[in-house]
Amino acid sequence: MKKAYLFPGQGAQFVGMGKDLYDNSLTGKALFEKANDILGFRITDLMFAGTDEDLKQTKVTQPAIFLHSVILADALGDTFQPDMVAGHSLGEFSALVAARAMSFEDGLRLVAARAMAMQKACEENPSTMAAIIGLEDEVIERICGEIEGEIVVPANYNCPGQLVISGTMRGIEIACERLKAAGAKRALPLKVGGAFHSPLMESARLSLASAIENTTFAEPICPVYQNYTAMPVHNPELIKTNLISQLTNPVLWTQISKNMVADGASTFIEVGPGNVLQGLVKKVKVDGEFISATL
Repeated sequence: MKKAYLFPGQGAQFVGMGKDLYDNSLTGKALFEKANDILGFRITDLMFAGTDEDLKQTKVTQPAIFLHSVILADALGDTFQPDMVAGHSLGEFSALVAARAMSFEDGLRLVAARAMAMQKACEENPSTMAAIIGLEDEVIERICGEIEGEIVVPANYNCPGQLVISGTMRGIEIACERLKAAGAKRALPLKVGGAFHSPLMESARLSLASAIENTTFAEPICPVYQNYTAMPVHNPELIKTNLISQLTNPVLWTQISKNMVADGASTFIEVGPGNVLQGLVKKVKVDGEFISATL
């Protein structure tokens, strides 16, 4: 019976997140204060007592979710005994720090740089995403590939029957119309800043690549199932390569879930805000044990 620890991505944030860790863990408080110093602003004020609008700012959202996840994993102490870890998009950085593939400080700096690079790319290329419910992946891939003159690509393979697409405003509009006509139960435009995990993030990928290359990575304490390949990785150089590719390629969460189950995972522990990832994995492993980590 193997334990898989899951780390959520953008969208899981809520006002008040992490305050229990700050109040009840001396180590947690110290890490939050270190984060305030590294970021150059008091992110704790926005996390604990800000507004929903504050938390929706990309420069706040991504570090906030990372901090909640990583500090919670640290607070678990000796009970944090992963056989494998995985994170969804941003959550991959949390997973890598929790698995000791890089330091807390380096992870936070990369997440902050990632957030700013993605924000800039969104401003350069107005774009969006949409969730497609109730169609086979192959049908969505084919229809996206048939749209000419626009960029539309699969971005998040979340679970069987749920795939998020990413692309230009017009491209997503056309895709949603065609996918509904093809039988999608829902084709729902998302309230996001841009086309994440698509070629429209190329400028962000280039910006982040040098920062990742210049960061020291170590071998993690357990396999890390990375978004780009969905495969378990130990090698620090391969981890870097996959992390750089992540921004412009789809998150293969459906395949990650299947691979973790095939490799023996039966207990899934979500570390960070929300329980979205548990719900996605349940579509693959109905009879698994699903837990939300708490202090």
